[in-house]
Amino acid sequence: MVALVLVGHSPELLRGLRAMLAQAAPAVPVVVAGGTDGGALGTSAPRILHALRSALADSPDGTIVLLDLGSAALALEMALDDLEPSARARVRVSRGALVEGAVRAAVQAAGGGSLAAVLAASEMSAALDKLPDDWPADGAAPGTHPGQTPGRPDR
Repeated sequence: MVALVLVGHSPELLRGLRAMLAQAAPAVPVVVAGGTDGGALGTSAPRILHALRSALADSPDGTIVLLDLGSAALALEMALDDLEPSARARVRVSRGALVEGAVRAAVQAAGGGSLAAVLAASEMSAALDKLPDDWPADGAAPGTHPGQTPGRPDR
């Protein structure tokens, strides 16, 4: 089974997402690497390296890494540089959104998806709209435009 590594600036955010994934796909190994060694917001290459090694040890099929912000990529790159070449070959980094991508990836991994299939699932969410088609195009809350019924979008 493919494992997931969640990399982010907030350990609390990552723990919450891991808990969510544990309910959606309990068999999928999920390892988090968030915050700095001093407890501040940020990322840490040694923490990411430890998470990668842990995930790879739990998953011979490889691991998908999801990031919260682009700046986490620098710490991830440093961690990847310290991985053995055979281990690094089993890591893929998703361009997808952290939350939606992780949920889609976990479900795909739970179904036995390959490393490539889990990566594709993690990246699919970037193009999908979260809101119903009848949500106002300007992003305003439904019912805030003249003539709309409060709490209901125009149909």
